[in-house]
Amino acid sequence: MENLLIGGISSNIAITMTAPLELYKVQSQNRYMKESTMKNVFKKEGIKYLWKGNGVNCIRAFPQISINFACFEYFKKNNFSGIENETFKHFIAGGAAGIVSKTCVYPLETVRTRLSLQMNHSHYTSIYDALKKMPFRQLYGGLTMSLIGYGSFNALNFGFFNFYKNISKKHLQTESNINKLLCGGLSSVTAVTITYPSDLIRKRLQMQGLNENVPKYKGIIDCFTKMKQINGPKSLYKGLIPTYIKLFPCFAIQFWCFEKGKELIKT
Repeated sequence: MENLLIGGISSNIAITMTAPLELYKVQSQNRYMKESTMKNVFKKEGIKYLWKGNGVNCIRAFPQISINFACFEYFKKNNFSGIENETFKHFIAGGAAGIVSKTCVYPLETVRTRLSLQMNHSHYTSIYDALKKMPFRQLYGGLTMSLIGYGSFNALNFGFFNFYKNISKKHLQTESNINKLLCGGLSSVTAVTITYPSDLIRKRLQMQGLNENVPKYKGIIDCFTKMKQINGPKSLYKGLIPTYIKLFPCFAIQFWCFEKGKELIKT
């Protein structure tokens, strides 16, 4: 229960503080939604809409990250306690936790993506309205890719966080707040560099059926092939720089909050 609460609170703090960067990232990944740009958000909706989709993102993230961190701690201490290498233990436990948590809340992930990209409530008026209008198949569009991608990302993220933290402790002889922030940010950037195409493909599959501007794909392989054929291999990394800009501070804050929360509970 403690890990559930710490994980959920940590995620909502980090997500809310970096919400405009998340919106910019999603827009960069879906350039075919031409009306959805930061300039148009300012002009047509106002500055507060830089946080549009943040409500559903927090609702999605609280249970997902709660489950993610709680499962990670549980798997690390129980299922994979026999593994001696700490970094590898974090890697395996992180991957398993990512798959469980993503499966539990996936429809909210799809809804959040769509609410972020619409303009002036052009398709949905609320989370409930989106859940009611979208067919079951669309709510789970891109789930397989998401489990592959997020499971891999989560495994690498936890693994590299432990790896960077050990290096920091060894060479700097300290575990300061700055070190924890840097380790959290660096681990997320490293993980997303390796797994980024899966996130982009997932976003594309989540948008299926929204309107006529959204490209049609038959599945993961078809999406991968068409993106590569139309714009070349670089298209699989479209929006990577905005993703770096968003992920570094988000996971720096999230890991720091989680570590700080565990310290406070122990005391």
